[in-house]
Amino acid sequence: MRSKDNGEEKAGTKRNTETLTGTFIGNARGFGFVKVEGWDEDLFISEDRTGGAFHSDIVQVELLSGSSGRRQEARVTNILVRGISRIVGTYERSRDNYGFVVPDDPRIPRDIFVPGERSRGAVNGHKVVVEITDYGSDRQSPEAAVVEILGHVNDPGVDIMSIVRGFELPSEFPEKVLRQAERVSKEVSEADMAGRRDLRNVDMVTIDGEDAKDLDDAVSVSFDGEKYHLGVHIADVTNYVQENSALDREAVKRGTSVYLVDRVIPMLPHALSNGICSLNQGVDRLALSCLMTVDGRGEITDYEICESVINVNRRMSYTVVRELLEGLSENAGEYEELVPMFREMEKLAGLLRRKRQERGSVDFDFPECRIFLDKEGHPTDIRPYERNAATDIIEDFMLAANETVAQHFYWLELPFVYRVHDVPNPEKLQKLAAFINNFGYYMKSVGRTGARVSREEIHPKEFQKLLARIAGKPEEAMISRMALRSMKQAKYSVECTGHFGLSCPYYCHFTSPIRRYPDLQIHRIIKEQLRGRLGEERIAHYRGILPEVAKHSSETERRADEAERETEKLKKVEYMEGHIGESFDGVISGVMSWGIYVELPDTVEGLVHVSKLPGDYYCYHEEECEMVGERTGRSYKLGMPVRITVESCDRFNKTIDFSLDEEKNQERRDRAEAGGEM
Repeated sequence: MRSKDNGEEKAGTKRNTETLTGTFIGNARGFGFVKVEGWDEDLFISEDRTGGAFHSDIVQVELLSGSSGRRQEARVTNILVRGISRIVGTYERSRDNYGFVVPDDPRIPRDIFVPGERSRGAVNGHKVVVEITDYGSDRQSPEAAVVEILGHVNDPGVDIMSIVRGFELPSEFPEKVLRQAERVSKEVSEADMAGRRDLRNVDMVTIDGEDAKDLDDAVSVSFDGEKYHLGVHIADVTNYVQENSALDREAVKRGTSVYLVDRVIPMLPHALSNGICSLNQGVDRLALSCLMTVDGRGEITDYEICESVINVNRRMSYTVVRELLEGLSENAGEYEELVPMFREMEKLAGLLRRKRQERGSVDFDFPECRIFLDKEGHPTDIRPYERNAATDIIEDFMLAANETVAQHFYWLELPFVYRVHDVPNPEKLQKLAAFINNFGYYMKSVGRTGARVSREEIHPKEFQKLLARIAGKPEEAMISRMALRSMKQAKYSVECTGHFGLSCPYYCHFTSPIRRYPDLQIHRIIKEQLRGRLGEERIAHYRGILPEVAKHSSETERRADEAERETEKLKKVEYMEGHIGESFDGVISGVMSWGIYVELPDTVEGLVHVSKLPGDYYCYHEEECEMVGERTGRSYKLGMPVRITVESCDRFNKTIDFSLDEEKNQERRDRAEAGGEM
């Protein structure tokens, strides 16, 4: 940021005399950052200017003129709200009957003092939860009391439970909520079905993973020779979760189900999510159905949204449907009557996908993984997920329903919760344009020279074209990652500002009310509109509550994502402890000033520290995202294939250290140069 002395300011910044409010993000080295809403770059806070702020505190800051680095600097002037009251960590007892807790979260760089009388008998190596009683000062450590002992650090399951507590995920349901769930009817009654569209004679299936238990979407497809008739049928959870009930308040609080490597923390009790709300095979269930007519070009020409009662013919898995479509199933006879519908589903999904691609929808296909654990929670294998025809069918159908519902309620001008994805920040786009120019690519939205453009000129189709041009090229992985990093994070909003990644003006989450609160919330609005009950009073009610629902749902989604990533990182480190000294092929997935990150085919990622890069002194070139040897000119870039050896694993910090197998890498370079590939 330019200082006010030269008479200029960056677009979107404020003068240095103004006080800003934001969230403090701590760092293990003592300094931190403050995230200010509406600002694309976080403010840098040096260690001597944190003002005693803890990670997650809401703080006021003052901008500093003449910042020495590339990032705007500031200092904390006031702590408005403490963001953390409880901390999870490892207890270390002193000889003098007091102890310290070393926080699991590296963003809390200070140990926490625990007086002996407040230790609850914790011993060395115990994982504990402490309540902060004094946040301390520059000269005094923070102080706390132990409120829960999770177990010893080596006890099975304690590692994951530490993460659950660290993210304050509500793992147990209150007794009142469980009692209310148990009182819900176990069967659909005649009264429940009154006034609903009876679709029980329509052939439909659920298609999910083999171990899924909460089945909230069923699909049906027929073809009349000219047009397809697609039905997406979603469990009517709102029939059993009434607004402001104990069940509803708990669902609001949780916001989403959380899928950790060894457990699911559901948004709703299992009595509902696996019972009456789950679209189980062969039983009557209440649903909200989006019935769409699709022409041969993939255009949705007509639709209807209705309350329905359904009865699923078969519970299918992705694996079985894929095998049936590929003619590989040994049990094809068992599903003979459904195979024609699966074939029509595959054709229709292809039409819908092609339609999205034509308008510019961006499809990043980065690998995800599944971690297999033994009975004690130790990882035994890590395998990448595979997308296939069956997973694509469900994704394409859910996208179509989500768009259709969002568009319908946008034009009704009723309060609603949308899923939005804003256009990329122009400055990040400029950096991406400069980066891809090194490889001879450009994006129309910024031109060959990288000239600045307005928001309106940036179109997702340019990302799509770029991904198509780099497909199969050596630089594909590198540029794909850079393109993804240039994009913003999707969120929930009461304003329908469009979804950039999907290149559509209207989008919402309608299809998973068992596991996402925004879906549950809009189901209530949909049903009230269908029943003619959305009068002025109810509209005012929703206008009042939905902004906070959208904000809180976005926050709980991010919390769940972070917790899921942390448990995966932990188990990947534990898994690689059994492979220290072994060598693997990987791809450079990140380049930073401190080293290069390498990702293996099973999605495990580790760091080769800059000091371990062989044969030269390496300098970090940020603009090109590469490490370059000062003497040899040898470079390490994003997306480059390399051979690594596993050096060490640190379970506490959830990190893995690699070294480069230079002999193998030199052989690869020699072959590539001989073939003219590099």
